[in-house]
Amino acid sequence: MSDTSPAIPESIDPANQHKALTAGQQAVIKKLFRRLIVFLFVLFIFSFLDRINIGFAGLTMGRDLGLSATMFGLATTLFYAAYVIFGIPSNIMLSIVGARRWIATIMVLWGIASTATMFATGPTSLYVLRILVGITEAGFLPGILLYLTFWFPAYFRARANALFMVAMPVTTALGSIVSGYILSLDGVMALKGWQWLFLLEGFPSVLLGVMVWFWLDDSPDKAKWLTKEDKKCLQEMMDNDRLTLVQPEGAISHHAMQQRSMWREIFTPVVMMYTLAYFCLTNTLSAISIWTPQILQSFNQGSSNITIGLLAAVPQICTILGMIYWSRHSDRRQERRHHTALPYLFAAAGWLLASATDHKHDPDAGDHYGFDRIIQRNGDFWTTPDQSISLRARAIGIAVINATGNIGSALSPFMIGWLKDLTGSFNSGLWFVATLLVIGAGIIWAIPMQSSRPRATRKERRCVTVRLPILISARVR
Repeated sequence: MSDTSPAIPESIDPANQHKALTAGQQAVIKKLFRRLIVFLFVLFIFSFLDRINIGFAGLTMGRDLGLSATMFGLATTLFYAAYVIFGIPSNIMLSIVGARRWIATIMVLWGIASTATMFATGPTSLYVLRILVGITEAGFLPGILLYLTFWFPAYFRARANALFMVAMPVTTALGSIVSGYILSLDGVMALKGWQWLFLLEGFPSVLLGVMVWFWLDDSPDKAKWLTKEDKKCLQEMMDNDRLTLVQPEGAISHHAMQQRSMWREIFTPVVMMYTLAYFCLTNTLSAISIWTPQILQSFNQGSSNITIGLLAAVPQICTILGMIYWSRHSDRRQERRHHTALPYLFAAAGWLLASATDHKHDPDAGDHYGFDRIIQRNGDFWTTPDQSISLRARAIGIAVINATGNIGSALSPFMIGWLKDLTGSFNSGLWFVATLLVIGAGIIWAIPMQSSRPRATRKERRCVTVRLPILISARVR
């Protein structure tokens, strides 16, 4: 009996998925990186800066507003609590009104709220303003991660995510140096240094929010800067992703997933494990972002704010280079589990080293290791959940992982501040986040990972170079 099943067109045959990209496909991928990633990179710099600049403001603001370490940690905890609660509603709104309108709106609003923090007069007003920043900024990161799935095929997504999220170490590096100098403006025009900090680092988000309205498009089919041939090539690559998705043993079949409600599809054990792993990660990310200036200050008594800024910036150079290499290596090998979990362990070792080092001789030693490895894995982490969630549920699914996982961001700032007041040292807080990172690595290794395609051959890994600003060079096949 002859086989009557329809033949799969060669252009979308999984067996041909890894052949070298055509000239048209290479051109459209390069165009996506240059048009989208560069701009989103700049947006994330100011998004992350408005999130973490309170860490440097705390070097002098705590004294002016009468804040204890616990109060300061609580202000950050309230920010992340609002961030968690409003992350899912914000991503739903993005799906309803479109990325361009929603990202523009929330950027303008959080820019206003962040700038207004300069008018805080005590703990209560600071708490209220940080809550407002958390509410308005909640949808940005999960929204952009969702947005990138509309534009980039899975094979390039780790690099797209990493090049977007490399803004985190870039912001920490440049922001540390710039913030140190801004704090030296103390007394200019009768403003405190920390007031200048919120003004000069918050208001640019308002201007960028206006630019978003004119620069971003909701989807490739609405992009006037893509030709018809570009859109066709991109659609073929996106279609290949859907046809070549390989599910792990025990995973839900496509037909079964269609029978489930969207919410049952999201709240599966695998998604919850991703959420727990992200919870463990965000504990350290928020600790890095908020407490490092004061940790370094405690290790370097008498150092100027500019010196503290320079010390905080040094490890980020390694992080920037590491993120690009690590995500590219992950994409080439098409392996996600180890590329995601191993940096958790490196980061834990870094924080333990920081707690044990003789800081009088090497005040930055542990941070070099912990900073470098913990942020590297972000691009790899976000390549896996979007393969486990269908397109119709992805907007909420990514937001669930991001928002619920960010409970860790709300927990660690308060815990580190409380432990600092309790013990008089930051060492116990470093042990706290290191323990969670070890747990997070174990969870990642326990998740039944799925591969979207087999490892590429040497010929298939032939690359073209996309040159980006700020000395970043990304290689895409």
